[in-house]
Amino acid sequence: MPRPTGKNPTTAEAFQGLRADYQATKSSQYRRRRSGLIATGANADWHYRVEADYLRLMEACRDMDRNDVLIGQAVDRAVTNTIQDGMLPDPSTTDRGVNREISARWENWSEDPEQCDIQGELTFHDLENLIYRETLVDGDIISLPRREGCLQTFEAHRLRTPTNTKKNVVHGVLLDDNRKRLEYWFTKDDIPPYQALNNVGETVSVPVRDKDGYRQVFHVRNPKRVTQTRGIGALVPTFDCAGMFEDINFAKLVQQQVVSCFAVFRKRDASFSMPDGTQPTGEKTVQNLPDGSTRTLRGIAPGMEIEGMPGETLEGFSPNVPNAEFFDHCRLILTLIGINLGLPLVLMLLDASETNFSGFRGAVDQARLGFRRNQRWLINGFHRPCYQWKVRQWLADDAALRSAAGKLGDKIFAHTWRRPSWPYIEPLKDASTDLLRVRNALISPRRLHAERGREWSHVCREIVEDNAMAIIRAKRMAAKINLKYTDDQPVHWREVLSLPTPDGVQVSLAPESANGAGSEDVAPKKKDKPKPPARNPKNAL
Repeated sequence: MPRPTGKNPTTAEAFQGLRADYQATKSSQYRRRRSGLIATGANADWHYRVEADYLRLMEACRDMDRNDVLIGQAVDRAVTNTIQDGMLPDPSTTDRGVNREISARWENWSEDPEQCDIQGELTFHDLENLIYRETLVDGDIISLPRREGCLQTFEAHRLRTPTNTKKNVVHGVLLDDNRKRLEYWFTKDDIPPYQALNNVGETVSVPVRDKDGYRQVFHVRNPKRVTQTRGIGALVPTFDCAGMFEDINFAKLVQQQVVSCFAVFRKRDASFSMPDGTQPTGEKTVQNLPDGSTRTLRGIAPGMEIEGMPGETLEGFSPNVPNAEFFDHCRLILTLIGINLGLPLVLMLLDASETNFSGFRGAVDQARLGFRRNQRWLINGFHRPCYQWKVRQWLADDAALRSAAGKLGDKIFAHTWRRPSWPYIEPLKDASTDLLRVRNALISPRRLHAERGREWSHVCREIVEDNAMAIIRAKRMAAKINLKYTDDQPVHWREVLSLPTPDGVQVSLAPESANGAGSEDVAPKKKDKPKPPARNPKNAL
């Protein structure tokens, strides 16, 4: 900005003239004008402050998931890759007996729909699939633990704010001055989303924590800001792309159908007359023209004939439908939709023909980073509080478990979740690479297994326990064989069991004793300690 002659610039004028400011704050004919922005800033809840618009947004996402040819399947791909066969808790208290007891109880509860779901229809694995799916579509979902020991799940539209309340309630969530959640308000009946909710008495409030301070509302959502109370579906940014993709695809289908109907156009001059008994096919309609005349139109149908106006010359055409540019444009739209769900195009379409193996592998590796991150927030929002709730219920019902908890203290709730991992994309090369990294001390086993979504302490324990069980059985079988066949060729337990050995390590089979144990199984005898040589007095210092 030019400096006024004879005057010092004001602070505002000086800042206006700086070139180091953000150009995004300046208006331009080439820049998209974004609505709903406040110069003073606003929290995340302000942008969906109108409850009717928020519910309409939710229903629009559900309609896309329900009716669009692509969106529903894309959401299924995201859920399948994230949840897979489900997540399992691994109790990690210091008492192995307690760990086994809790694991058995969880398996019995989670796999029985009658115990797990208030409707008696869904297992825990079914619930985690649906909860994650509805979080992607609706934005959030709420699950309540019941005294009966089952879970009751509420869809997001059941959280509503009555119009007559003066409290700080954001779409059914009561907040305190620090935005801490205090209560969740659910509608008593599944009323239509667009019907007004006038009275607080029409809702049922559930405190976030019970009288003992334990969480009793599992609100699952994936917030983008710390001030965001409710969730927003992952499909919201794809509204325009998804809608236009469906429109373009439908238009191309209609165009293909129309082109397939036309085979031959007849050329006729003005003197041509229709022979008797020959009628053009197709539904006949009459159109009134602006000059007062009429025109006969015939509907499109396979095998029809086109009758031109007197003096018209009609020519045939055979366009490429769809044209070559259509496929590139579709790939672009599908890519934009897929990245909002964390899906590369190869996973979204289940087709890797558009890229080579390296491109496929790089895209899948990047997608798995997002899947692991989604697994983590789902565990924190749903799985972990659900596990703690069930352990508290079992402690209240079982005296022996309660006695063990008195010794363990808070460690009774210690556990980790065994998250599903993904198989090697190229098994032989991937496994060889992992082996090379560990042998050359380029990575530790715990870090290597963490990359694969596994816990090394669990893998190590399982390997040792499984090998020990196999060796014990092999020794018993070898001893049984040697007792039955008392010849000079005893069977070694390694001949009964073949364990994997590192490359280059040779295992020698020592003769078996009568009980089947080899020489390496017998503790070596202690050798006599050699006597020190006698000292020569002449050599003494």
